[in-house]
Amino acid sequence: MAMIKRLIKSFTYAVKGLVKIFREEQNLQIQTTIGLIVLLIAFAFNISRIEWITLVLAISLVFLLEIANSAVERISDVLKPRINHYIKEIKDIMAAGVLLASLTAIIIGLIIFWPYLIKLFGQR
Repeated sequence: MAMIKRLIKSFTYAVKGLVKIFREEQNLQIQTTIGLIVLLIAFAFNISRIEWITLVLAISLVFLLEIANSAVERISDVLKPRINHYIKEIKDIMAAGVLLASLTAIIIGLIIFWPYLIKLFGQR
């Protein structure tokens, strides 16, 4: 019973963290909106199972890196808030990771949706 209480407590903390970061991070809000739009388009095009898996993984990768970026920024600010040039480099490197994941997700989206878009607009 104690294990279940600890598990529930752990999930509660995780949800609180997710809610907090979603409220405070504009980039995560934008990425969530874009992700939802992409999922709606995927539903409309009735994409294949493997395409669904690929899209969900790409979207999740962007979310996970954005969350990690936010955590690193908070840790960096506590340790040396905007003073040390290494802190700026660390933040820039994490932002680069998010950017790379976002660009990768865009490329994956184009690869998946391009044939559907050609079929849709090619029939007119």
